[in-house]
Amino acid sequence: MDDASTLIDVKEYSDTEVQKNRVLTLEEWREKWVDGKIGFHQEQGHQLLKKHLDTFLKGENVLRVFFPLCGKAVEMKWFADRGHCVVGVEISELGIREFFTEQNLSYSEEPIMEIPGAKVFKNSSGNISLYCCNLFDLPRVNIGKFDRIWDRGALVAVNPGDRKCYTDIMLSLTRKGFRYLLAVLSYDPTKHPGPPFYVPDAEIKNLFGSTCNIHCLEKVDVFEERHKSWGIDYIVEKLYLLTEK
Repeated sequence: MDDASTLIDVKEYSDTEVQKNRVLTLEEWREKWVDGKIGFHQEQGHQLLKKHLDTFLKGENVLRVFFPLCGKAVEMKWFADRGHCVVGVEISELGIREFFTEQNLSYSEEPIMEIPGAKVFKNSSGNISLYCCNLFDLPRVNIGKFDRIWDRGALVAVNPGDRKCYTDIMLSLTRKGFRYLLAVLSYDPTKHPGPPFYVPDAEIKNLFGSTCNIHCLEKVDVFEERHKSWGIDYIVEKLYLLTEK
């Protein structure tokens, strides 16, 4: 695994025992949206994505970009405005509606016949489609393949026991020549139960190493005052570029 030159020394913990049995239900995630406990949302968008956007897009036009566990990520509008086609999946209908409202986008909604109770929301121009359903139900719907995947806040939110299944779904959605940008967090998992969950380098290698080249683009200190309440004293974000082997 290639590594970015960095002055940040990140201690690697064994993730096999500490958080492996931690489970959050879909209802708990919906409640976070209802209660406004969405500290993971970034109103200004993701700074590392902005910085490495050229590496991610590689100068290509009209790409299909997938946002797993998209929330109301403002970056979805960025990509759509650049002429790309955006598809997201999110369990919170509230989060999806807030995205369209906050981005001043008119939208329609329709049921997803393959998944009882699920819906898909689309903007009027048709280049943003957000599926409101359990991500693990998504294989039942033919959403096509993607040129790019922007995974920020998804792998770190999936219950640790579901990571292999999650990764299999993500890789099944990729087109030939895909580029997959993955942001994960590193902190002392013995002090905070997650989410967001700690994802060590070894886990990324286990999940993606057989099919992807893995390159760490950057590591940045993202510790904020709010993280003190987690009981931790540091948190580092790592950005990886995964490409086809």
